[in-house]
Amino acid sequence: MAGFTSREVRLKSRPVGLPKAENFELASVELGAPGAGEILVRNRWMSVDPYMRGRMYDRASYVPPFALGEALQGGAVGEVVESGSPDFAPGDLVLSMLGWREGFVASAGQVEKLPAGSGVPVEAFLGVLGMPGLTAYSGLLEIGKPKPGDTVFVSGGAGAVGSLVAQIAKIKGCTVVATAGSDEKCAWLRSVGVDHAINYKGGNLLEAVRAAVPKGIDIYFDNVGGEHLEVALELARPFARFAECGMISQYNNEGPAAGPRNIMYLVGKSITMQGFIVTQYAGLRPQFIQDMSGWIAEGKIKWEQTVEEGIANAPAAFLKLFSGGNTGKMLVKL
Repeated sequence: MAGFTSREVRLKSRPVGLPKAENFELASVELGAPGAGEILVRNRWMSVDPYMRGRMYDRASYVPPFALGEALQGGAVGEVVESGSPDFAPGDLVLSMLGWREGFVASAGQVEKLPAGSGVPVEAFLGVLGMPGLTAYSGLLEIGKPKPGDTVFVSGGAGAVGSLVAQIAKIKGCTVVATAGSDEKCAWLRSVGVDHAINYKGGNLLEAVRAAVPKGIDIYFDNVGGEHLEVALELARPFARFAECGMISQYNNEGPAAGPRNIMYLVGKSITMQGFIVTQYAGLRPQFIQDMSGWIAEGKIKWEQTVEEGIANAPAAFLKLFSGGNTGKMLVKL
């Protein structure tokens, strides 16, 4: 069987500050038939995520930078078109890190077969049952160590990770205060059980959070950094736990950002602050899938997704992450 023409998004130049459309380019490649042990896949869905901004810098990090002139990479769900592997058949759905392209030929070991009859949309394996879900689960439970009665503060609460952190914290018997960038997002957070949803664009953030939780916070799950981190330090109770997942407010800085002015609270309040990368908790994935699938079946977890259509709109979808243009998981349907 013949392959097909696949369009892909490449990094044309390294962004300075906020990425722009001209940092990306759309190209086409011809895909042939798979060889022995390979599969030909047509992607159905791809993910864009804030961490991808870090890979656009040419610097050492926990994952290699994107190469100029080559297709970007990210989570994707696709359908096997043709298989040269005994482990896959046409029609199988697979999860890979070969997004930002309409299709690919790869060895069977580069993909994971998705279970049939999971009861959730396939794109959920890029969100609630995928990397964002495991990030929320592991960061909150392993670093935050929530106990019934704890107060949890979540920055970026309407995003793919933050919204799940908030709901897992409620399942664990916690009071939850979360921030979001619009009244509409705050209303959605309240609809899924968040006790106090605060529009961080609406005034004095410190006073708004203090009014919501006058006795302070026990856990801070950080997706934003900057002012949110200073507020969390100010309101932390003794022995608070900070799970440092991301600092999207600083990803596009053109120079070093000022550190939190009140970082000395780490000492006086005996705060534990730990950064983490989700791959460090890959061993938790079977338990995460079991727990999250159960919570979904019980109606305890809900999620939103924002969808852009077509590979050509993938860069625009990515850029919307930095302007608050998404509620829940940002996806591109291919």
